[in-house]
Amino acid sequence: MHEFISGIIANHILKTAFLAWLTAQVLKVMINVLSYGKLDLTRLVGAGGMPSSHTALVIALATSVGREMGWESILFAIAAVLAGVVMYDAAGVRRATGMQAEAINKIISDIYHGERIQPGRLKELIGHTPLEILAGAIIGIVYGIVI
Repeated sequence: MHEFISGIIANHILKTAFLAWLTAQVLKVMINVLSYGKLDLTRLVGAGGMPSSHTALVIALATSVGREMGWESILFAIAAVLAGVVMYDAAGVRRATGMQAEAINKIISDIYHGERIQPGRLKELIGHTPLEILAGAIIGIVYGIVI
């Protein structure tokens, strides 16, 4: 078991991907402070927002695998396809879900003000805009190349 854990800790590619994710999450907190004037530490683990930490993670992974194993390797191809799926999901499916949550929250709020029901707000910040994904991709590429 000790060998397994020390192997994971020594994994350069895994560390690079994790550091890119962590950087993006910390940037979300900082951007939130600058935008809203308040410290919200839930942004450290929350989905959505600027930059996309999911994108930073998978792009750093793909870039590191490409540099380490070769751009023509099967492992790079797998990592690149995985990155594409994650970014598509972040921009498409999860973004649409967030927009639907926003619309449903407005409907509930409108009903609430006219009748006696308790509104339960849905999480609206789920997906990413293309700019947020691009920012995450840049972080991932930089970490994948530099680290």
